[in-house]
Amino acid sequence: MDTEIDKKEIRMNSINDNSFGNSFERIFVVLISIATGITLIYLAIGGPLFLHHIKYKTADIIINQIVGQDIVNMFLLSSILIVGGVALFFRKRISQYLLAMTPLYLIYFVLSYTIGWEWSSPKYFGNSELYTFHFLFILISSLVILLYSLSIFPKNVEVTFKRKGLVLYSLLFSFFLLIFASMWIKEVQEVMSNGTTRAYDIAPTAFWVVRIFDLGLSIPLGFISVYLLWVRPNTTYAIQFMFYGFFLTMIVAVNAMGFVMFLNNDPTFMMRDLIVFLMLALIIFIGFVYVLRNYKTKV
Repeated sequence: MDTEIDKKEIRMNSINDNSFGNSFERIFVVLISIATGITLIYLAIGGPLFLHHIKYKTADIIINQIVGQDIVNMFLLSSILIVGGVALFFRKRISQYLLAMTPLYLIYFVLSYTIGWEWSSPKYFGNSELYTFHFLFILISSLVILLYSLSIFPKNVEVTFKRKGLVLYSLLFSFFLLIFASMWIKEVQEVMSNGTTRAYDIAPTAFWVVRIFDLGLSIPLGFISVYLLWVRPNTTYAIQFMFYGFFLTMIVAVNAMGFVMFLNNDPTFMMRDLIVFLMLALIIFIGFVYVLRNYKTKV
């Protein structure tokens, strides 16, 4: 009898270990996750949020947006990464969910903070290139976390989506994605027709980076996620969670930027944009909860 119990315990421990990859992978991701969280805190403290040691080569009013994103990096993203890393060390199931939320946001963040500044403009001065390897570390770590999260994410799931609920959610989410897209498309068309638009002259590189990323990455991922909920809900749980992790963290950062701009009377701030982003945040949050509630992990 004792032998049978021991065999079952060994079998369960083996399954638990396998669900987190081998020991080297797990410990390596633990270390880089915690280190990435600490690096985000370091960059936020050194930037315009606190010490002003890091100076980004862009217009002064753009600093409001940087402050907003640094707040989110310091208090939200770093917490997710550090807590996720510690939970992964102890093989806690929650670590698989926490870490999966971060990679796409981190990739977007690093690319926008490294190629999104006005490097070629003689009007601006900065020193953020001195922190290149910090940003590279975050980018490389995010790629490792991305691949690791996909490999360990629960695959044995049961889907409980109801058609009416899925129709309603899909329509609402798609509607606000289209409004979001139309805002950026309108501004791109203004630049194409008139050579400029709101805030374009002060930061054209940042303008194009944000619009290209959103129109070419964020918004298409939103529509792809809705499509996959209809055609491949049983096999795309990891992808869905990673997408929604990105949408949720990114929309929190966008709204944080908007509130900082509003509080500092930023001349480029538009209440219309903030209202759209707040509504989109609500829809994303509801969608995040909706998706979680309709995926049941089998033991």
